[in-house]
Amino acid sequence: MFRSWMKLARSASLLGLESHQVIALRLAKLAKGGQAAQKEAHRMVAEKITAAQAAALNLAMGGRAGSVVSNYRKKVRANRTRLRRR
Repeated sequence: MFRSWMKLARSASLLGLESHQVIALRLAKLAKGGQAAQKEAHRMVAEKITAAQAAALNLAMGGRAGSVVSNYRKKVRANRTRLRRR
């Protein structure tokens, strides 16, 4: 049981670090302004709503916290990759 808690703590910590990177990349994009910034702002809000709904459904269906964190990390890493390309 301790091992599973440590795995969750590690994954949640990495989620925090990865999220920080995405926040920095998004802020830079938003600071530039223009059409791309507006699209990114709308995308960000829509993603947050969708991710929260997916997490709630996962937990309601008996999912574990680790799977929720794992799903969030996948989405955050995809955003980081996308934002770094531009």
